[in-house]
Amino acid sequence: MKLVFAGTPQAAVPSLMLLNDSRHDIAAVITRADAPLGRTRLLTPSPVAQGAEERGLHLLKTNRLDQASTDEIAALRPDLGVIVAYGGLVREPLLSVPRLGWINLHFSLLPRWRGAAPVQHAVIAGDERTGAAVFQLVPELDAGPVFAQSSEAIAADDTSGSLLESLSESGARLLLRVIDDLAAGAASSVTQSGETTLAPKLTLADARIDWSASARDVYSRVRGVTPEPGAFTEVADARLKLLEVAPTNGAQPQPAGLIREIDKKVLIGTGTEPLELVTVQPAGKKQMKAVDWWRGVAATELVAS
Repeated sequence: MKLVFAGTPQAAVPSLMLLNDSRHDIAAVITRADAPLGRTRLLTPSPVAQGAEERGLHLLKTNRLDQASTDEIAALRPDLGVIVAYGGLVREPLLSVPRLGWINLHFSLLPRWRGAAPVQHAVIAGDERTGAAVFQLVPELDAGPVFAQSSEAIAADDTSGSLLESLSESGARLLLRVIDDLAAGAASSVTQSGETTLAPKLTLADARIDWSASARDVYSRVRGVTPEPGAFTEVADARLKLLEVAPTNGAQPQPAGLIREIDKKVLIGTGTEPLELVTVQPAGKKQMKAVDWWRGVAATELVAS
């Protein structure tokens, strides 16, 4: 089939590569415009744009699928539109341009975690399993009938970054299978059923740690907001990024937010048992082992907030 592919972040690249190597034809790749990154704010193409350019694919960079974009896509006469984390909405009349409409690869077990940040919310919530779903795009958010789903366990030490990397690979294979079935006229879909939960985009406020919560909830939140937007707390009126924390498995409780060094480990209190600070990044400095940071602080106790 002739495909139009829309995607932006690294999580969409495995799908683009697999489809490009398949028997299907990618007539165009749609991605968001170059964005300023890093301290230099240098305009940088998206990972999908870089992958498409390396393979000589026709590329359309736009942050809004307007009438001009619709006309350009319609002129290609695609059989199917494919979306993997594009970051923009597909509305009518573009929704009806491809002969078979649009399908979306979404990284959750729908209808759980509809929205922009399904993997992050699954980890924060302490879910034991998540997965990927390929569904027919409809005007309502992530609500279309599902062609196929795959499931995998969330490991105890998974971050949203490591989990998304795994799901992007397994999800790409699931996506290709559905496209092959659609090409063969053998695809079928089922209406979503079960409790619907929402996964809105995370903000910096979601990444600030509340130390009065249980150790389990704090650990899940740190993992869920890693790598983005990145867990942090305030210590001595300065921001401290929390790159890695670890359970302590029954260490003696200490007041929520209180930081101490015990047995050559930096422990911080929560609403239940303490957690170990493993890797941190003080404001304006590089990441470092928490014990090295603590020795530089030269304090016996501090309180995070």
